[in-house]
Amino acid sequence: MRLFVSVDLPDDLAASVADLQDAFEDASGLNFTDPEQAHVTLKFLGDVDEDRLPALERELEAAVADADVDPFTVRYGGLGVFPSLDYISVVWLGTETGGEELTQLHEALEERTTAMGFEPESHDFTPHVTLARMEHAGGKDLVQELVRERDPTIGETTVEEVRLTESTLTDSGPVYSTVESFPLE
Repeated sequence: MRLFVSVDLPDDLAASVADLQDAFEDASGLNFTDPEQAHVTLKFLGDVDEDRLPALERELEAAVADADVDPFTVRYGGLGVFPSLDYISVVWLGTETGGEELTQLHEALEERTTAMGFEPESHDFTPHVTLARMEHAGGKDLVQELVRERDPTIGETTVEEVRLTESTLTDSGPVYSTVESFPLE
């Protein structure tokens, strides 16, 4: 099972994510994510044997408790890229509020999952929603211009749970399904 831990955007923000992606439609080389599956990845776990699932779920539940985060509001806004404007591999939507709580959750999940033997993150955590991946640099100038000039806010939502999500790769892109949910209390 290919797994990650996420905070999912609600369905009512999908149209706003799609509208934001439309601003980049003339930038060649971008491969857009499905706005219906928009999420913030808190921890990518990769391929996990199914027999590890019960222990993983226990550790994720404990990590969410360790984070000690009550339900909170995230306002999604701002644009950015990874790793830099000079070399773009990912175009993302950031968070205007709620980033601190998302980071607390990430850190607690990171601690518990690395103790189980999962790979630690190789870079600092930046709460974000991936809008597109850049396959080639044909549209780099337009992406740079839009990221520099636009500061969109697409909406906000209350985060009440963290999800363990399975990603199944298909010819038409990944399909996500929730394996387990962990409520914030």
